[in-house]
Order: sequence, then structure tokens, then C-alpha cells
Amino acid sequence: MPRFSVIVPAYQVQAYLSECLDSVLTQSYPDLELIAVDDCSPDACGTIIDEYAARDARVRPVHLAENQGLGRARNAGLAEATGDYLVFLDSDDTLTPHALRSIADRIKEAGEPDVLVYDYARTYWDGREVRNALAGQLTEQGPAPFRLEDRPGLLRVLMVAWNKAYRREFVEGHGFTFPPGYYEDTPWTFPVLMTAESIATLDRVCVHYRQRRQGNILGTTSRKHFDLFEQYDRVFAYVERHPELARWRPELFRRMIDHYATVFTKRDRLPRGSHGAFLRRARAHYRRYRVPGTRMRRRNVLVRFGLHRTFRAFQLVSAVRRRLGKAAVKLARAVRTGVLRLHYRIQLRLPVRADRAVFGSGAGQGHGGDPGALEEAFRSHAPHIRTAWIARPEHRHTVPPGPRPLRPGTAAYWTALARARYLVTDDVLDPGLRKRPGQILVQTRQGTPLGHIGLDLRERPAAARDTDFARLLRDVDQWDLALSGNRHSTLTGERALPGRYRTLEYGAPRNDVFQRATSADVTRLRASLGIPEGAVAILYAPAHRDYLRTQRPLLDLERIVRRLGPRFLVLARTHGHRRPEGARIIDVGDHPSVQSLCLASDALLTDYASIMFDYAGLDRPIVVHTEDWDEYRAARGTYFDLHTFPPGAVARSEDELIDIFATGHWRGSRSTQLRSVFRQRFCPYDDGRAAERVVRHVVLGETELPPVIPLGERKTVPSACARSPQATVPQPAGPLPVTERR
Repeated sequence: MPRFSVIVPAYQVQAYLSECLDSVLTQSYPDLELIAVDDCSPDACGTIIDEYAARDARVRPVHLAENQGLGRARNAGLAEATGDYLVFLDSDDTLTPHALRSIADRIKEAGEPDVLVYDYARTYWDGREVRNALAGQLTEQGPAPFRLEDRPGLLRVLMVAWNKAYRREFVEGHGFTFPPGYYEDTPWTFPVLMTAESIATLDRVCVHYRQRRQGNILGTTSRKHFDLFEQYDRVFAYVERHPELARWRPELFRRMIDHYATVFTKRDRLPRGSHGAFLRRARAHYRRYRVPGTRMRRRNVLVRFGLHRTFRAFQLVSAVRRRLGKAAVKLARAVRTGVLRLHYRIQLRLPVRADRAVFGSGAGQGHGGDPGALEEAFRSHAPHIRTAWIARPEHRHTVPPGPRPLRPGTAAYWTALARARYLVTDDVLDPGLRKRPGQILVQTRQGTPLGHIGLDLRERPAAARDTDFARLLRDVDQWDLALSGNRHSTLTGERALPGRYRTLEYGAPRNDVFQRATSADVTRLRASLGIPEGAVAILYAPAHRDYLRTQRPLLDLERIVRRLGPRFLVLARTHGHRRPEGARIIDVGDHPSVQSLCLASDALLTDYASIMFDYAGLDRPIVVHTEDWDEYRAARGTYFDLHTFPPGAVARSEDELIDIFATGHWRGSRSTQLRSVFRQRFCPYDDGRAAERVVRHVVLGETELPPVIPLGERKTVPSACARSPQATVPQPAGPLPVTERR
């Protein structure tokens, strides 16, 4: 019995069918059967299906003797299905890469729900791709599975069969089938969602919904659009047969009337001369199914009266109001933008102020990182310089006393950018910045790179996404100085981000705190995070997969801490919508200071994140998990092989990772030796005075800078468990129990 039965009905889609079938058969999750239904198609669809069946035993061809229509063709596929879950796919659409694996993982994670709803994106013939506008309804936050009443907004997501996976026993147990006619998805999807005892969501685009230039059935002009009335009759008849679903009548009524209004207002949907008849049918349904007290949109109220001309007039008035409103907002924004641009140009003509410095991290994020450490060093070693920090309103609370907060886009913000002598950032301060003579722009960058950066991403489209390389180089041309923590970063940066700037290889200012922190600081930080005394805290900080739309964890953290025992806990700093949960898992995804988390932890668990280079300077154990190394290296590109030059123990699977911590290898002599070599290469200047060296050179003009303290003479604060010899747990004898295997 396969995990999935993928049902693909085909009719006059010979140009698209091969791409559709390939998208299924090349999935990284191969446990499937592909039921391809030839709905007596007059073109080559039947031949194509037979050719695929001859090549791949997972393809099960079904040939109908006469054309049945989409709904009945799906029913024919249903009759042949044997998989645990049913997946419908229209023959001109495609599954995205790894979609079935993501669906399978989410089904397992959610406890085998009756229905799993996943996302889609419209793909247009001109190359555009637009994600579902209601993707927010598919968030994976909160409990799962759930019932429809816990998230009724799912009824607003496109009512189609192909954005869901259905447990086959659930479908067969309730006798769900597709009716004939247009809009056959309507009397399928509403009853399925209302009846399901358990529903889960997957916030990932799993289907590319092809928007054909011509030939879309629902986009053609036909009286078959009148089938919509019979389909809603079927929906309400289902509710009549199941009185426990009566609470959904108001929402179904709203959805029905809105659906009628949408079909009525679509150009070229209804034949000429049929609009009046359509509106009269809609009016009859309004009266038949109306629930007293149901609030309606204004345009839908007119359906009640069946006023064709009034409806058109209302459309016209609404369109005019929308356009006028948008024009007014656009005009106001244009005026404000023009005034601010004029203000900025005036400020650019005024003298640069030598006693001013502006700092920013990311796009107006909180105080921290290298710019934050440099801002503090400016106040300590060059107190005559008045500092300001760029922060959006939601991050303003992170700005400490001392620097002046600047809100992006305000007049004060543009004044500071125009007149401050020193501009310090780890990203782009503002795309509209015009650095003038007399200003010094210091680019701190964002850590030591393992994955490709800058121009090296030109051959990596999955990771580069929509990077504008011309604009990137224009930004680089404004740099005067770039900071570097080691020779690797210097050489990589100057090649991948070429410009006229000068590199200051002084160390990473953000890591100065590692040399200044005390044992009391570590104790205070651990207490603030709720880490029990005597616990071994593992900081889990994986890399962001910027070539993936949805970030999904590769590790089962709950299983890991369960296997390691009560002494271990995980500080989880993960990416994505779904937060890690568990008795000994502390979510630190929103913690403002990565360096504080490093100090509070006893070991780092990462994969390809640049935090490993910072953590090496702290001289605490590092374990890297490289299960998807080949995929990451292919999509992003890397500057060296992490397996041949690791910062500590390397785990290629979750079970191997558990073994490393359970047996103590994470802090053994071999791991210590690897970390020592790694630290020598990547942390030669992280002695606690990197920020001071920058300020003394850039601001004070000193040439004799504080000497770098040799690695052997540095005194880093030990972790809480550094002196404890019992930070291991017994390794179970023999193979793992079946319930513990992945």
C-alpha cells in the first residue's frame, strides 16, 4: 500500500501533461502511485499516459470509454486508489520539488489528520509566479490537528480539491465523490472540511497552479457557469442531511453569494444576454438559503434584489471610489516623499558634522551585532562623537541610553544621513543614500562566510533569488572601509564584493564581549533564560536556507532531548513560522542578543551558520549537523568542505548526533583539537579589543593600535558545565527501539 495516491485526470492537455506527470514521478518521496485518468481525450493524452505507464510501474493508467468531465474522471481515479492519502492534481498543474516529502512529514507531525491543506502559487504564461494571497491562513503556529471551527478562515482559501491531501479511509467512510458539471470542487471541498474531525496545514507552496493564456475552462464564456447553482444546492442538501453542521449555514451563505457576485462580475464569463437570468437565479438562492442576521458585503446585498442595472451602477461607483481613494493616498505619499527628498538635498549642501555618527543593523533592526559593538566603542573611546541608531518603531526599545534613536524615513533620519561624518552598518543604510565627500562609510558585514556571498551567487539562482547585482555593486562603491575577522573573510570579501574600499582585518567587534564576560554574567544570563542549575544547555542555531520558501527543521529536537536525558536542554534559535516546543526546549528565536545566548550555552549545535566562527572564539564545544550538506552546497555553494575542516564533531544523521552527545564526544579531546585548529584560522584577532582598534584607527587616527593578544594568552569565560565530568548520559545497548527510529 503506497503512502500517496496521486490522481491526475487528463483531457486535451497534451502540451502540459508530461510536465505534470514528471513533477509527480521525480518527487524525492517515491512512495506513491500515480493514477492517470484519460477522460476520452481526443488528443494524445491517452498515448502519453500509456508511455509513462510502460516506463514506471507506479503509473496506473485508466481510460474512460466516453468523456465524463473532471469530477467523474476524478471519481474513476478514486475507485482505483489504494494509498493512505489521496492527492488530486490537475493535468496542467505541477507539484513543486520535494512537495510530497513535506506533505508526508507534516502528516506524520500532525498525527495523521483527515485533511492536510497546503499552499499553492499561480504561475503565468509570461513567467510570473504569485503566491496565494491568503497564505496566512495556512500558518503552522498553534495546535495541530484542529477542527474547522478552530480556524474557520480556511473556508476563504480557494475552494479546490488539489490544495489538500485526504486520508483515504476518511473519504471512503463518508462516501465523498465529485458531482458532474462546472465548479465540481465546491460540493466536495465544503463538506469535506466541515466533516473532518482533524485538519492540519502546511505553510509551503506544493502546487504550481498554471494560469493559461487561453483555454482555462472556468475562464471561457458559457452557460455552463449556471452549474454553480446546482453545486450550491448540493452543499446545502449535505448540511440538511447532517444537522450537526447547521452552524456553518451563515458562512456558507456568505460564500455562496460572494461566489455568485464574482462569476457575475467577471468579464467574458457569462454569455451576452444571460446576465439577467443569472441574477434572477442568484436572487432565488438568496431567498432560499438566507440565514436571518447574516452580515453581507454591500455588493452582495444587491443580489438579494436581482437588480442588474443597479448592480452595474454600484460596480462603477465602487470602482471610481477605489481609484479616487488610491489616487489620494498615492498623491499624499508622493508629496511627502518629494518634501523629504527636497529636505535631504538641502541637508547635503550643508557642512558635514565631524562629531556625528549614525549606526544601523539590517533594515532598521535592533541595537546589536558589529554596529552595536562599535556604537558602544565610539561612546567609550571617542566620547566627543554623538551617536545615533536607526531603528524601526518595533525595535526602538532595544536602543540603550546614549545613542539617539532615528526612525527610518523621517526628516531627522535624512538629516543624520546627510550630515554625519561616520556611517556604520552591516547591511544597506538606505537605498537612497548619497555618500558625500567628507563622510566615512564603515561596512562591518555579517560574519565569516561559509556559503557563497556577493558576485559568487551569480551562478546560484536558488540562493540569489532576486538579487540585483548591479545595485549591490553600487552599494559597495560607497564603502570606504570594510571590517574583517580573518584572512579568509578578507580574501573572500574583496573578490566577491569588489570595490575601492580598504579592509580592516581587526577582528569581529560583536565578539569582544566574549573576552569581557565573567562567570557572574554567565550565571545571570542562564537564570534569565530559565536554564536550571547543572543543566547542559545546547544552543541550536541552524543556517537559514534562503533558497527555500518555508524553513523546516531537519532535527526532531524533542526526540533528541528525550534520548539524551533530563540533564540536557536545547536553546532553539530556528527559522520559520513554527516554533519549537517541548519540556526541555527553550525557544530563543526572538532573543535580541546572539552573543548572550552563546555565553549562556555550554555547546553549539549548528550546520552551516556563520555563528560557528563566532562561537569558536568563545572556545566552547561545537557540533555540526550536515545531513543535507550536498543539497546546501549545490544550492548555495561553499568556500570549503566542512567535513575536512570542521570546528568539532560532525554528525551526518540525527542518530549520529545523539550518539555524539550521549557518549561525550562533543567535548572530547578530538573535538577540542579540531576546534583549536579552526579557532587559529578564523579567530586570530578576537581578543576583546576589535572595536577599540577600529575606533582608534578610524576616528582618532592612531597608527599604533593595541596589540593582538595571542590565542594562548586569552582568558575566555568557561561554560557552566566546563568543570563537570558528568555531562554525558549512558548510551543504550543495541539498536534503537522501533519507536525511536526515524
